[in-house]
Amino acid sequence: MNRVEALDLLRLVAVLGVVFYHYGFRGPNIGDHTWAALPYLSPFAMYGYLGVPAFFVISGFVIAYSAEGRTASEFAIARFSRIYPTFVLCMTITALGILILGGELFHVSFARWAANLAIASPALGLPYMDSAYWSLVIEITFYAWVAVFIAAGLFPRRLDALVLAWLLLSMANELTADTTILEKVFLTDNAGYFATGLMLYEFHRGRRDLMWFCIFGLSVGTAVFHAIHSLGWLHAHSDVVFQPSVVATIFLASVAVIFLATRLNVSLLPPKITIAIGALTYPFYLLHQQLGYTILSRFPPQYQSAATICLIVLAIAAVSWAICRYIEAPLRTSTRQLLSKALPLRAAA
Repeated sequence: MNRVEALDLLRLVAVLGVVFYHYGFRGPNIGDHTWAALPYLSPFAMYGYLGVPAFFVISGFVIAYSAEGRTASEFAIARFSRIYPTFVLCMTITALGILILGGELFHVSFARWAANLAIASPALGLPYMDSAYWSLVIEITFYAWVAVFIAAGLFPRRLDALVLAWLLLSMANELTADTTILEKVFLTDNAGYFATGLMLYEFHRGRRDLMWFCIFGLSVGTAVFHAIHSLGWLHAHSDVVFQPSVVATIFLASVAVIFLATRLNVSLLPPKITIAIGALTYPFYLLHQQLGYTILSRFPPQYQSAATICLIVLAIAAVSWAICRYIEAPLRTSTRQLLSKALPLRAAA
């Protein structure tokens, strides 16, 4: 099945929404980096965090596409090769940037860098090198479950049953005990997003049956619940009131745009440009926050303006493009080759 190029453009839009949130709202309202944002943008930027749920929906679609026709080991190798080498590179760049530029905002040590090699560094008692990594942990957990279900012969053959069970578990946990272990292991706070993407891919493949419409409706409804349910945490950490109706409207509009993007049969831009845009969003997301804040902190207060922030973001985007253009592909290829050779040997042993 052909690549859906419009989704690469939407990935960039989703990441830019998160950047808008971090520089236009998160700083002045949550209070951890009050100087590093543009408070007059706050009424609009406060909803930029919804770029992450939109990205999870896109991920559900893309992972279903990526898993098609692959064994569990092939899928796992492809995902690991795509995610981990670039993560280590960008995390190291962030660490070096903080170390070289200094300042009192962030602190880096060898122990923190080493803990972040595991990505989920808080599990080892040390903070993320960049707090944006939390969503990467969720993505990887989703990939791991897909690999498990492929190995068990359940994905995509029993996709309807898997999605329904996941949504049921999610809502049961959200509406009752809301236990952390279920949230972390089964992604009960994010199931609706990924499920929506999975069902969109089923539609893209040609499904039009009543069961699909029912499960898709349940997935979207659960996702809207997730988006509204998260407002309690956001309010507690920002002391700002988010409007549930605005959140629901933005998320539903995002799903509608993603759906329309999957139905496009024409390229909006030349394929090479579209693919490059999609590729740079990952390193851009990994680099934009803590490194950007650190760079901004080296400017005198009178120069910490919207223009300066735009220049910093553009510079990080340029570095991200260079990474995906010249470094990421060789890293991914070599990692995939090493793992492809090692896994059969391990299996034989």
